[in-house]
Amino acid sequence: MTKPLPLAAGETQTLHQALFQRLMASARGGPNDGFIAQMLASWMADRGGLPRWMGLTEAQFGDMLCRHFGRLPAVSGVRDDRDLPDDMDELEDLRALLMEFRAGQDESELWVADLVVAGCTSADHLWSDLGLFSRPQLTAMLTVNFPALAVRNDRNMKWKKFLYKQLCEREGIYVCRAPSCAVCADYAQCFAPEEE
Repeated sequence: MTKPLPLAAGETQTLHQALFQRLMASARGGPNDGFIAQMLASWMADRGGLPRWMGLTEAQFGDMLCRHFGRLPAVSGVRDDRDLPDDMDELEDLRALLMEFRAGQDESELWVADLVVAGCTSADHLWSDLGLFSRPQLTAMLTVNFPALAVRNDRNMKWKKFLYKQLCEREGIYVCRAPSCAVCADYAQCFAPEEE
């Protein structure tokens, strides 16, 4: 489970941190409570790139809150800035990929898959678009929910690029001209550190 955010000496708690602490105080002890609390706190504080209802339907959103934070009162201040795009054909393929590798340990894996798909519709690093606090949190979340898929990223490729590469390979599409990643001129774009 995710630990509370540490505060430096003299630092005051931000809205983002306060929301996270409040959510974790109501967490029910599921394997995804901490990850969903991070994403929800970010979304409520207008951080990250998740759309309306975090990319879920309103009913799914309510079910997710109830499952993970049962004692939490209704969430107010719902962001209405955008919906999931209609013209991204690969969204269903991304969801199918995640579902194929689902751990099968908890029903929240279904919501996590939809959240990851929604995060892929924004332009920043996936961990940032999801509202997770760091890239290692994204790696941990994918490992918990989709372990057989996560282990395939054994060279630490950026997650969004990795997921799309998996889709391309399934379709037999190899857009990279280099014989291997190690000699590719664009290596840094796929494997460079992601700023936190």
